[in-house]
Amino acid sequence: MQLTRKGVETKRRIVEGAALEIRSQGVFSLRLEDVMGRTSTSKSQLFHYFPGGKDELLLEVARYEAARVIEDQQPELGSLVSWTAWWEWRDKVVARYRAQGGDCPLHVALSQLRATTDAARMVAGELIGQWQSQLAAGIRSMQDIGEIRPGLDADRAAAALLAGVQGGVMIFLTTGVMDHLEAALDEGIAHLGGAAAAPARPPRPAAAA
Repeated sequence: MQLTRKGVETKRRIVEGAALEIRSQGVFSLRLEDVMGRTSTSKSQLFHYFPGGKDELLLEVARYEAARVIEDQQPELGSLVSWTAWWEWRDKVVARYRAQGGDCPLHVALSQLRATTDAARMVAGELIGQWQSQLAAGIRSMQDIGEIRPGLDADRAAAALLAGVQGGVMIFLTTGVMDHLEAALDEGIAHLGGAAAAPARPPRPAAAA
């Protein structure tokens, strides 16, 4: 559907409003009427942009939340050109999930797309692909300056690091314990440097007295 500039803005407002509703009351309680009220849109407007109704809206919310996962890691994720940059990215990932708490908006939205499983997998796949691609680009940048051994398969190493991160996130969402995510990041980054040139974790600032 070809949208005017105003139409694009209206559709974005509906998606953002639905995302806020899910964050505030949960996906199980989400009603289209609540989204309409939050975004000051009518039922005809909502179904004009989302003719598939709630499932189609949830799919767009999932895409929106997936984009936020990447955006929230910037600019660090796109600038992995030194070990300091890698550790700063690590801290940003941990801070993001710690601030988010036990509720992952993307996971919540995807979990409700049972009727559109293929579409949900596509959204998740796009997110993983973008995330892995930027990690691999960072690894190649470090190989170019001699900080990571040239024989390391950048794509495979990025996939392994991301798998560890996602596993740590799932454990955190299940138990509320952050240790596994931190360990996956710390050990994954250290592994990139190899035994001969393992990057040291910069000392943390001393706590204020």
